Amino acid sequence: MNRYVLTEDKISDILASLLKRSPHQYSEYEATVNQIIDKVRRNGDEALFGYTKEFDKADIDASNVRVTDAEIEEAYREIDGGLLDVIKKALVNIRSFHEKQRQNSWFETRDGVLLGQKVTPLERVGVYVPGGKAVYPSSVLMNIVPAKIAGVNQIVMTTPPDAKGRIPASTLVAAKEAGVDVIFKCGGAQAIAALAFGTESIPKVDKITGPGNIFVALAKKAVFGHVSIDSVAGPSEILVLADETANPRFVAADLLSQAEHDEMASAILITTSMWLADAVEEEIERFLEVLSRKDIIRKSLDSYGYILVAETLSQAIDATNAIASEHLEIVTREPYEVMTHIRNAGAIFLGEYSSEPLGDYFAGPNHVLPTNGTARFFSALSVDDFIKKSSVISYSRDALKEIYPDIVAFAESEKLTAHANSIQVRFEDTTAGR
Repeated sequence: MNRYVLTEDKISDILASLLKRSPHQYSEYEATVNQIIDKVRRNGDEALFGYTKEFDKADIDASNVRVTDAEIEEAYREIDGGLLDVIKKALVNIRSFHEKQRQNSWFETRDGVLLGQKVTPLERVGVYVPGGKAVYPSSVLMNIVPAKIAGVNQIVMTTPPDAKGRIPASTLVAAKEAGVDVIFKCGGAQAIAALAFGTESIPKVDKITGPGNIFVALAKKAVFGHVSIDSVAGPSEILVLADETANPRFVAADLLSQAEHDEMASAILITTSMWLADAVEEEIERFLEVLSRKDIIRKSLDSYGYILVAETLSQAIDATNAIASEHLEIVTREPYEVMTHIRNAGAIFLGEYSSEPLGDYFAGPNHVLPTNGTARFFSALSVDDFIKKSSVISYSRDALKEIYPDIVAFAESEKLTAHANSIQVRFEDTTAGR
């Protein structure tokens, strides 16, 4: 890992380095992505199935693009019984957490005035699930459950098939357990285009959520505006904020848990203890001797792994807020007190037994989180992402009469006379001249 004494200049350098991983920086792929989107938009299923054959080597057409009940039943026979039990246990926690996010419509009345907010679930959403070497049933749960709790009418899932046209059993079972309505065998930018614009087989949706590779991320960016999206997600990242009380073996293990995702992942330790910095580096080397993805981890740590030694805890907290990491672990003497000073983080894990994978799989909070510093203004995926809110306004004649001169004055100050007239006309003497 890259080790430095913490300074403002060093934080600026690190932020610049981390932002290079953002999908917004990969303009060389945008022309290809836009070409795929345009072709699917114009040619529908023909283009979608053509790209599926080209990229996934699968013969998919209108007759087999939709996952059947028989395929789901087969997946239940194939899946390991222990994994199915874990999925069901995790679902209990995930549902319980997201149920608390549910919002209701509300109205208030006073003196002839009714004001309120009408909460309406989105009609149809698309959930994208990566395929190929990536099999993440946990992400299936995290995307479908909040949509289901929000009351979305139809949840459509797309995921790329293998060359035989099959979907991993764990992916299908997780989707069924979470409450998906329909699953289609297609992936990549072409699946995002199909969800955004619709084809003969794939219905157009109102919003697209879910992780994917750079082509998927850029495709989501390109179709935003035609549909809503959750975010343009970048590579995974973790920041551990620790002092001399932290267990270096635990800290090292947690840093490596994110570095193994891919070579672009980022793992950062900010500590006030030189002893801890030394000890964590030693533990990392010991773990790397036995971990299966050590080649990926080394490349990740060489490029985007940092140990930053701060003079004070206050300085460490300021740096943590500046980086605004996707995952933040606080392993200090008083982690709850430190948390009160944290403004920017996707998910916060407190104490040495709250390791980041706990949130990935089981605790309940959503693991779809803002990356690349966007935790400064974005939040975790939630039930709120699958609803819309409409204001409701109703005034009686007497209520409007009491305040209409104020509205007219405001409109005339902006030289919008038609606005003023829309109010005034309701109080004209309509009998004059008859």
